[in-house]
Amino acid sequence: MTEEDDSKTPNLWRLSTVHRVEELKSIIRMGPIWASGILLITAYAQQNTFSLQQAKTMNRHLTKSFQIPAGSMSVFTILTMLITTAFYDRVFIKVARRFTGLDRGISFLHRMGIGFVISTLATLVAGFVEIKRKKAALAYGLYDHPHSTIPISVFWLVPQYSLHGMAEAFMSIGHLEFFYDQAPESMRSTAMALFWTAISAGNYVSTLLVTLVHKFSAGPNGSNWLPDNLNKGKLEYFYWIITLLQFFNLIYYLVCAKLYTYKPIQVHDKGNGSSDGNQIELTTPVSV
Repeated sequence: MTEEDDSKTPNLWRLSTVHRVEELKSIIRMGPIWASGILLITAYAQQNTFSLQQAKTMNRHLTKSFQIPAGSMSVFTILTMLITTAFYDRVFIKVARRFTGLDRGISFLHRMGIGFVISTLATLVAGFVEIKRKKAALAYGLYDHPHSTIPISVFWLVPQYSLHGMAEAFMSIGHLEFFYDQAPESMRSTAMALFWTAISAGNYVSTLLVTLVHKFSAGPNGSNWLPDNLNKGKLEYFYWIITLLQFFNLIYYLVCAKLYTYKPIQVHDKGNGSSDGNQIELTTPVSV
């Protein structure tokens, strides 16, 4: 090799440093955890579609002259999420810290796992509430009147909205913190984008799932599980399909969490009398 060849700038498309390789490996390790968050958004998306349709058919009156707008039912999700987040930060972490010894109470992965369980419970409850709503419609002779108000309180929907809020407080916030903490410092903006990509993918999966249900549940005269008249549909089956998918997703997540290793921790030692500040890198990953 000549001196002229030696002095040439290396082609970075052909040559990568060990640091860059490790950064890429960190992003790849997060991939399975990222994918597990898609179905939670799929379940959450039903609040703005079918849960909204349910609310429109139910008694929303607070007084004789005032009724709650169907679209405002999501306020219960937001309120529950805020209350759960405050409880988590002020109470849960302090209690959990005594048992786990972790400064944050529980790990990111444990926090997300709790969110998955609550989200699965939310869609399960939603299916049973829909059965009750349809029974009320049948009992009052409104089965064939989709635009009539069924004399059943809209507050029956509060449990499913609230459970989704709790799931968001555990899973979505934990998901975001996980990406931010585990991403390489030079790629944290990319890792944050993964969180929003999961939200987009979840909404697309929701649309795909509705399309598939329309196709494979089609019956005579254009009937299916999700008709315009929910009283004649099988919305509870749709909720339970999502519940089943979330259950399998939970198992998948538990396997991924068990196999996941946290990125090596770097500790900067500046208080031991050393003037230059030694950097200590723990090369053994921390496992869950």
